[in-house]
Amino acid sequence: MSTAQSKAISVIIPALNEENTIGTVVNLAKQGENVTEVIVVDDKSFDNTVQCAKAAGASVITSTRLGKGASMLDGLLVSSGDIIVYLDADVINYRPDLINVLTRPIIDDDCDFVKARFIRKAGRVTELVARPLLSLLFPDISGISQPLAGTIAGRREAFLKVNSRMIMESISVCLSICI
Repeated sequence: MSTAQSKAISVIIPALNEENTIGTVVNLAKQGENVTEVIVVDDKSFDNTVQCAKAAGASVITSTRLGKGASMLDGLLVSSGDIIVYLDADVINYRPDLINVLTRPIIDDDCDFVKARFIRKAGRVTELVARPLLSLLFPDISGISQPLAGTIAGRREAFLKVNSRMIMESISVCLSICI
């Protein structure tokens, strides 16, 4: 991969009824070094999410199917960057250098995938459902902190290798960068 290609970053923000926060998240995404596009994938919001995202300068598409996973895939398929960053649309206290922190290990060829974590205790859904399922189905990735949080970055080809069972073989992973 050439240096120019490795620095092209697409930020994808799946959103559903996030008119109060989407502008802040889009503005943060646009501040990242080498961000070439910010795409909001709307999951058929009934508030002003689409208008607010466009006003903040994002491209907006409508998800082909309901659900965050479908929105993430739709964003990946229309994006052009070789590094993909996914942000949650409802988090407004991201650190200002988040995009750079998430993408630096990828740009430096230290790993193919980075997952952020937050300083907080895991919720009941994580502890009662997500962790046990990960341990059972995918023991190699069961140690991921806060597996349900959606702040991640990775090489396009790494995301394209992940099949519907989320098997991440042949992907080097940098886990739990605290944001």
